[in-house]
Amino acid sequence: MSVPLIQKIHVGAYLMKQRLQGKQRYPLVLMLEPLFRCNLACAGCGKIDYPDDILNRRLSIDECVGAAEECGAPIVSIAGGEPLLHKEMPKIVAELVKRRRFIYLCTNALLLEKKIDQYKPSPYLCFSIHLDGDRERHDKVVCQDGVYDKATAAIKAARAKGFRVNVNCTLFDGEQSEHVAHFLDSAMEMGVSGVTISPGYAYERAPDQQHFLKRSETKQLFRDVFRYGKGKGWRLNQSALFLDFLAGNQTYHCTPWGNPTRNVFGWQKPCYLLGEGHVATFRELMDDTNWDLYGTGNYEKCADCMVHCGYEATAVNDTLSHPVKAMMAAIRGPKTEGPMAPEIALDKARPAEFVFERQLRHNMDKITAEKEASAKTSSECRSSAA
Repeated sequence: MSVPLIQKIHVGAYLMKQRLQGKQRYPLVLMLEPLFRCNLACAGCGKIDYPDDILNRRLSIDECVGAAEECGAPIVSIAGGEPLLHKEMPKIVAELVKRRRFIYLCTNALLLEKKIDQYKPSPYLCFSIHLDGDRERHDKVVCQDGVYDKATAAIKAARAKGFRVNVNCTLFDGEQSEHVAHFLDSAMEMGVSGVTISPGYAYERAPDQQHFLKRSETKQLFRDVFRYGKGKGWRLNQSALFLDFLAGNQTYHCTPWGNPTRNVFGWQKPCYLLGEGHVATFRELMDDTNWDLYGTGNYEKCADCMVHCGYEATAVNDTLSHPVKAMMAAIRGPKTEGPMAPEIALDKARPAEFVFERQLRHNMDKITAEKEASAKTSSECRSSAA
């Protein structure tokens, strides 16, 4: 079972509560980024392209716990950067476990064996290990040899100590469906609880912009992969309808508020993958964001996105609205033959706005002002003490 029963019950109760209260927009997963610093520099990553003054910033324990309380989502995905570089990460995890949040601690696993004893096994904690394929493929994607071997050794060590372990796999252009299928076979042999699999997203500042999948390519690749997987019982850590969507069988709009993001800048607008501004509170994010400006068909940047952090919440909502359809998709698996569902028209999408540099200047100005204010306070304290 890729998702434990206690998590299914807890999340199901949360979803029914939101429905009964008539809420149209509510979070499912909090995407928590306590830092952007990483010990790898992957070609497809757009999260580490910042000056040191930003890479050195950390969310505190209170800020992380406060974000979880403010948001209220039952699941917290802790990403980054590399979360295990955060010295207070064990305390952050412990505090979230106390509050019965289901935590997916995302890591490249380079530090996991060294730090594993700082954590306690719990049904509320799962280490989500970044693996984008077999040894050759993964080491190429992360731009460093030997990472695959360290990650798989860490998976073995974590499982031996009683931890739940998940694999987080992103697929890029040029993938061979047979190779992906063999990788999923090997992941099952490792004994992981499940695999979260998703197509890559073309981050605005990613060093390699040439190898992200286009929408039609994504659908065909996943159809081909799922065709190999018929009858194999792969434990994929996603809803049946989201997997069916990846194979081109559902026409979905994204639900960006389903996975809101809190990082070192604040609450990110509009989603985890697209940073076009930040606000101070979760309520501001939900109430003041013009959601109609974003999503496939609405915004050029969103044209090729089919990533789980945008569409899994859509699939979950569809599951609640159409349980029989979801049950049939779960029984048969993703459809791999026949015509695909109609695609969303892109001709009326507004042009992309490239705002990274403006956002960077804004945040650097804030950091400079904070430093000047701190220096002034320190000087006044010293003068007062004298």
